[in-house]
Amino acid sequence: MNDALSRWNLLPSNEAAHEVLPCCGSRTWANGMAGSRPLQDVATLLATSDRIWRGLSIADWLEAFQSHPRIGETQAPRESSARAQDWSVQEQHRAAESDDSLKQALAEANREYEHRFHRIFIICASGRSAEEILANLRHRLHNDDATELQEASEQQRQITQIRLRKWLAE
Repeated sequence: MNDALSRWNLLPSNEAAHEVLPCCGSRTWANGMAGSRPLQDVATLLATSDRIWRGLSIADWLEAFQSHPRIGETQAPRESSARAQDWSVQEQHRAAESDDSLKQALAEANREYEHRFHRIFIICASGRSAEEILANLRHRLHNDDATELQEASEQQRQITQIRLRKWLAE
């Protein structure tokens, strides 16, 4: 068993939920994860995360989305942990390295997305260039509300999986 997972399994429930919250941003998800312990291995942790995520309400999904900064920015729109902020910077580093005109195009597309869907654009940015992110954002602007909510949820699920692995490696 992973050392971090073994230690986490022994924490009081509120501390365990607090510790994994930066991986997702939804309090209901974090409480569900803490309530599912003990988890025997990394595969079980990841599968449990997916099961809980898929069972959450739209309000819980939106809470998780709000824990992220906009693509190209470093501050989340609501209070977020230092760990989550650091992970966002790492995940978006390729977008941050883009030239000013591309950063401006991302900012404009972000505003258009927020106007259309009333939430920030969520994408698993790890390993993606600013050009790829912008193309994906522009493509998703054509989605209907229900399709886009499902896509954003899937992107958040992927982000959570990556962050859980990072958390276990710390």
